[in-house]
Amino acid sequence: MSMHKPLAALVLALSLGCGAAFAQSTGLGKPVSEADIALWDISIGPDGKGLPAGSGTSTQGAAIYAQKCEVCHGKGGFGGPNAALTSASGRTDRTMANYVPHATTIFDFTRRAMPWPQPKTLTNDETYALTAYILSLNKIIGENDAMNKQTLPKVRMPNRDGFVSKYPEKH
Repeated sequence: MSMHKPLAALVLALSLGCGAAFAQSTGLGKPVSEADIALWDISIGPDGKGLPAGSGTSTQGAAIYAQKCEVCHGKGGFGGPNAALTSASGRTDRTMANYVPHATTIFDFTRRAMPWPQPKTLTNDETYALTAYILSLNKIIGENDAMNKQTLPKVRMPNRDGFVSKYPEKH
């Protein structure tokens, strides 16, 4: 049994060394810098950890929405070719705003994936403003409420207690 440990160590050492040598000799891959990682390490938790500086209001978000979002999501957040962000008056369609348990999820997704097809091009202020606009459209916050890293995590989403996470240990 003790002979297997040195053999396993040798195999591991050779595989690590060969992998590095292969990458260098073939020109495939490149070292990843901390700056490269930081560009993608932008996840925002339910508690707001990781939220950047900045702020925005629904009024500011409405102007940005008309310019960058309306073509896909429709005027007023519904009726476009892509997912509705709010329901038409009198309807209760499932939208991101009435489905996700935390307002920080809307910020995180918007900053990471929008606008299509130029994801990650919104400034922090634009993302806060668009999040405020979506929350205001859904009557979750008032039209004049500013969203920032202090106020956004405190927003109580309608489905906060009704959401069952696939990964409960991460909440």
